[in-house]
Amino acid sequence: MNRYPLWKYLIIAVALIVSTLYTLPNFYGESPAVQVSTSRSAIAIDTALMDRVEKSLAAAKLPADGIYLDGNSLKVRFHDPDTQIKARDLIQQELGDNYIIALNLLSSSPAWFAKLKAHPMFLGLDLRGGVHFLLEVDMKAAVDKTIERYSGDIRRELRAKKIRYGTLKRVGDSLELGMRDAASLKAAEDVLARMLPNLTLKTDDTLNKLVISLKPEEFVKIQTDAVKQNITTLHNRVNELGVAEPVIQQQGANRIVVQLPGVQDTAKAKDILGRTATLEVRMVEDDPAKVAEAQSGLVPSGYELLDEATGRGGVQKILVKKDVELTGDNINDAQPGFDENGTAAVHINLDSAGASIFRQVTADNIGRRMAMILVEKGKAEVVTAPVIRSEIGGGRVQISGSMNPAEANDVALLLRAGSLAAPMNIIEERTVGPSLGKDNIEKGFNSTLYGFVAIAIFMLIYYRVFGMISAVSLAVNVLMLVALLSMLQATLTLPGIAAIALTLGMAIDANVLINERVREEVRAGASPQMAIHKGYEAAWGTILDSNVTTLIAGVALLAFGSGPVRGFAVVHCLGILTSMFSAVLFSRGLVNLWYGRKKKLQGVSIGQVWKPAAQPGSADAAPAVTSPKA
Repeated sequence: MNRYPLWKYLIIAVALIVSTLYTLPNFYGESPAVQVSTSRSAIAIDTALMDRVEKSLAAAKLPADGIYLDGNSLKVRFHDPDTQIKARDLIQQELGDNYIIALNLLSSSPAWFAKLKAHPMFLGLDLRGGVHFLLEVDMKAAVDKTIERYSGDIRRELRAKKIRYGTLKRVGDSLELGMRDAASLKAAEDVLARMLPNLTLKTDDTLNKLVISLKPEEFVKIQTDAVKQNITTLHNRVNELGVAEPVIQQQGANRIVVQLPGVQDTAKAKDILGRTATLEVRMVEDDPAKVAEAQSGLVPSGYELLDEATGRGGVQKILVKKDVELTGDNINDAQPGFDENGTAAVHINLDSAGASIFRQVTADNIGRRMAMILVEKGKAEVVTAPVIRSEIGGGRVQISGSMNPAEANDVALLLRAGSLAAPMNIIEERTVGPSLGKDNIEKGFNSTLYGFVAIAIFMLIYYRVFGMISAVSLAVNVLMLVALLSMLQATLTLPGIAAIALTLGMAIDANVLINERVREEVRAGASPQMAIHKGYEAAWGTILDSNVTTLIAGVALLAFGSGPVRGFAVVHCLGILTSMFSAVLFSRGLVNLWYGRKKKLQGVSIGQVWKPAAQPGSADAAPAVTSPKA
């Protein structure tokens, strides 16, 4: 009756072995390290660089516990933080500004754990330390960018409709369009009214002028969209660059909070946040007179002199118009590849609006050069400037030039992640040290441990052998929960530790239900074996109902919460699943091992079983309390 088949014990054994294996890396801790990387993939991170760093450290008598290549970075492990900081300064001085030298923390677990994909769980900012930024979006720049985009759209639409105009200039937050005559003014007003319904058009018949301005609700929309786009872009950038479990969320109307756990170096974090490249398509001016004038230092109005990389590793000047024909906002996807000549290239897919604009631009400028400009950290550089041979439709664009495959991969990454709608200023910068995180971990661990010990002592006193089984099941529940968090590489925060404590309560509640149901069966006069069987069967339905309802609440927190709430919900939901396994399947297995093999079981050790006293004078009068039999 109370016996498990062999396959159930095998499931329990495998679960325990796997849980132990994936939990162990969390107990080895982390060691300080210095990470060497580069923002330019053209610069190699190889064994030659490793030898160079190793010799520099040896000359400065800074012992390293290990140095190795990890993907596109070099990692040097040290024994203590003081040596780590000294080594960082030395390596930075040795390698120069072409490399990013960042402080890091590396797991101290043996290498064979990594081969089994057994890694410690991620820790949040409050436990591991890291950097915290409060960024403020430049709303004026967002409005300026929108007005400039409208200006380009207006020019393009008027040329398409063959409506001749005089000047288009910006005055404050409005655009003034000067027309040649009243007929052109009327035609332009009709076209722009259909094209830009969200803008206000005001005509001045005496001056043949059309004033185009933003509606108040449009200002609000621009600012709201700017914050949302910047959050999305920051998520893409940070995820593409491999920062584990960042927190990026809006605070107030125009501020964004960014938390990067595990990043100790503020400069490294700023570099990550500052990678905001976007693509611009502009026309090239090849008029020799204007080019010579620009190269002499007198750049004509409406033009800009930019650098263009050559195939020989050099740089030449190129004169381009300031009018932007197409931006990276119209990019759906960007992937590295090769062109028909085998040269590294970036293949871009445009959305429908971008495809239409690109087709029109190429159709109107056959025989002229078109510049593909990459804007990175406020600096514009011409990637390539090919001659337009024919109209290009379909929304597929290819940019190539002097890029190598690594640089093409970088450009594709940046374009794929998107551009910022507006620049941002850092108004608050804070570093959370690992010492504070260590203190939080210690206090959280102690609180959970003391809670577990208190529960175990109570269960042992109150339920005897069944209480001991419940305590072992509770320990297995915590083991499996930590293993799951490590396997999923979830992020543990202080609210997550609180969720672990809550999981202990949920798990022991299930065991209490089981024990009380077994007591009820004993009280009703059932045999010990039958009491165990019926007790577990009766408790299962109640346990399932209570855990499912709690799981629904946890899933709601997971779906709609953010930040600490989401961290709590992840641990909470996983804890419910592990508690059901440990409280039902595992504890039943222990009970079956302890009592199931006994054919003539006289009683079960489950504490005092209280029975109601019989009516006075009846033949069935019995003591109110029965003592358990071991």
